[in-house]
Amino acid sequence: MNKRIFFLSFAICIALLGKAQIGEPRNVLSLGANGGVAINSVDFDPTIKQKMHVGPSLGLSLKYVSEKYFTTYCALYAELNYTQLGWKEDIRDDRGQSLNDTYSRNVSYLQLPVFARLAWGKEQKGLQFFFQAGPQIGLCIGDSSKRSSQWTTDEHGTPLRPNNVVAQYDLDIERKFDYGIAGGLGLEYNSPVGHFILEGRYYYGLADMFGNSKKDPFARSANGTIHVKLAYLMDLK
Repeated sequence: MNKRIFFLSFAICIALLGKAQIGEPRNVLSLGANGGVAINSVDFDPTIKQKMHVGPSLGLSLKYVSEKYFTTYCALYAELNYTQLGWKEDIRDDRGQSLNDTYSRNVSYLQLPVFARLAWGKEQKGLQFFFQAGPQIGLCIGDSSKRSSQWTTDEHGTPLRPNNVVAQYDLDIERKFDYGIAGGLGLEYNSPVGHFILEGRYYYGLADMFGNSKKDPFARSANGTIHVKLAYLMDLK
């Protein structure tokens, strides 16, 4: 089912780009860089109480405007990013009181989102509002963990947690390929010296980082990310 959703989002992206061949043609290619923060949590089943994990996201951006359809500018927007995701646990005792135990896992990805982009506003020397959505793939290139020196355990050395979920501490990232769908809203200021973009975006992961068979400890372990990004692009064509 998750793969069907992913490929459906890809098909919708292509359809949106291809629908407007009866509009006014454009042929504007822009290239630049982007940077921002990725605010992530991992959707675990069974659940793990978390705080938001904040990491950097930076990379290259490409935009190709293909046409204007009435008042709508249709474009392809893609990025190649290094992004640090992961999770940060909110560890409490069985009474709900915070413990001094801390644990966080940083998981680094190379990510490639590809979006269909619809924009409205000024084409030259002005502000545009845009919506974009499409599929995203990623590849885990490394991970690391950090925990406090104090670690509350029972007499057998097992960490004490209210729901007894502790398998994540000893698991390596099993599934390094990540995929999902993303969408966002933003503003673009077009000027004679380039394009300045501010965007908020949400990524919904469809792939699990750990095994999800009946013998595995987690049925789901997928990323969910809020991106806040700035980008600067210059026209090449």
